[in-house]
Amino acid sequence: MANRSASKIHIESYDELLGVAISETGAAMEIDIKKLHPFKDHPFHVVDDEKMSELVESIKKNGVMVPGLARKTGANEYEIISGHRRKRACELAGLITMPFFVKEMNDDEAVVAMVDANIQREEILPSERAFALKMKVDAISHQGERSDLSSTPTVQRLSVDEVGEEFGISRETVRRYIRLTELTPELLDLVDKRRLGFRPAVDISYLKKKDQKTVYEFIIDDRVSITMDLAKKLRTLSEEGTLNVAMIQMVLVPPSKSDRTLKLNEESLVKYFDKSFSEEEIKKVVFGLLDDWASRRG
Repeated sequence: MANRSASKIHIESYDELLGVAISETGAAMEIDIKKLHPFKDHPFHVVDDEKMSELVESIKKNGVMVPGLARKTGANEYEIISGHRRKRACELAGLITMPFFVKEMNDDEAVVAMVDANIQREEILPSERAFALKMKVDAISHQGERSDLSSTPTVQRLSVDEVGEEFGISRETVRRYIRLTELTPELLDLVDKRRLGFRPAVDISYLKKKDQKTVYEFIIDDRVSITMDLAKKLRTLSEEGTLNVAMIQMVLVPPSKSDRTLKLNEESLVKYFDKSFSEEEIKKVVFGLLDDWASRRG
């Protein structure tokens, strides 16, 4: 058997690593890798990168030093709570089993344990943190709804406060991360790649999905950089119901990108709109017609 000395690694306890008391799970057991399945909607990516290669070599030399955590889902079938990367490394190392602690948990308990075991990693993408926080807040909210007949918004607010306090971040920071899950996958990928800032992305998440896709196209095709001010303008227009392709272009594409200067003043529009039309109503009509025209032109 491979040497499993951990003299160079400081580990307080398995309880600390897995967020679960070992006395509740019993001894670790070797489980057939083929019987281990990823956690449903697991938000953390498992990537075959350089660090994975290092983990594979470590397992080949020392074995799996820290068992994973799983729950039984059927006859000899298990769902991984913690240990997705180690399981993948075992596959690459050619092992057919991996040690796991097995604990009985309901869905919400499993979500909380899965998030707690993974979210404190040193390197974590904004998208991973966003979905992990959302999953934990939702799980705690479900538990609260079952134990307390108070209104759902109150339970949700308390859950956000609890999660923020646990991870040392403010309620608003938790809410902002959760808002990222409302982004289209393409925009969320830009956040992970740092091509779209965190705070601007939060405001963009309030746009309709079709408008988010348009914003993405401008970022990619015109290499537009979305600042906080631009994102707030888009969100405001969306909330006013006046956002469309033409308005998005007006906000995102600087005038310097065009050699034409066009001004529409009240005198040029007076023959089309009487004084009963407000400025916002006129804008909505004009840009709605332009949007329709642009769509027909393709």
